[in-house]
Amino acid sequence: MVNAVEESALEFIERCAKKIHSLSLNVSEIEKKKFNFEINVTGKGEKVKLLVYFGKNGIKSLLQGNKESRLFNDVNQLLFSGTLFESTTIENFVEPENYIGTDESGKGDYFGPLVIAGVFVNRNTRSELKAIDVKDSKELSDNSIERIAGEIKRIIKDDFEIILITPKKYNDLYAKFKNVNKMLAWAHAKVLENLLHRCDAKEAISDKFGDERLIKNSLQEKGEKILLHQFTKAERYTAVAAASILARQKFIEWFELQNKSLNFHLPKGASNNVIDAALQIKKNYGEQKLSDLVKLHFKTTLKVV
Repeated sequence: MVNAVEESALEFIERCAKKIHSLSLNVSEIEKKKFNFEINVTGKGEKVKLLVYFGKNGIKSLLQGNKESRLFNDVNQLLFSGTLFESTTIENFVEPENYIGTDESGKGDYFGPLVIAGVFVNRNTRSELKAIDVKDSKELSDNSIERIAGEIKRIIKDDFEIILITPKKYNDLYAKFKNVNKMLAWAHAKVLENLLHRCDAKEAISDKFGDERLIKNSLQEKGEKILLHQFTKAERYTAVAAASILARQKFIEWFELQNKSLNFHLPKGASNNVIDAALQIKKNYGEQKLSDLVKLHFKTTLKVV
């Protein structure tokens, strides 16, 4: 028996097929899978696939293929006006049983690295993480972060990935990307790709920090097949909250190592205390050392150098 959501998905892909026909392209018969309908589109030696998913959280569409091809761009523009997938509103979204959550730490801190973490959860590990009260890392003290991060790793074992971008590497990447959100998208995509080599996830959730296409456009072969959701305050979802804790724990660990090495306390954030500390580092160790510890594109640099 076809339910209302499945019927809407079928109607949607039928409308899409008719639109694509208007471009004089070849469209296959609609094929029904377990969780989606799909069609193949071919033309001038190129091929793309349109998938329309149905479930408790409504319908979602995804276009797969070579994003650099003329066919992909023509179909994408016709159907979505540049959007690679339909946004799902937070109100009707149901947290998947198996998925990857990603989050970052250090984006707003002058000193320190940018850390991006990803966590894969299934039905069992998600329940265990909820039982230990996994929540947004911003709601936890540094001591709690350390303790809960250890519990998270015990529960999920190897189903996590962490990328730490040191300030020196961060400054090099910023010179390349010229945009923090593009750099974040690249790093989130890298975490997803690395995790997908070890776990079979069909969906992912990340915090929304910019244009929704940024992460999707940064994904490679494995990541292109994943259904990506982006929400503000995505830490409400278990895997994202767990990722935020692991990212924060690695961020704190970097500070502890630097404080010990320098015999100097590096403050977090971007307050007046940060400016004072930066001036002291510059005085004691020079501008080169300072550039290895801070994110140079921050306006704080103008007050220090």
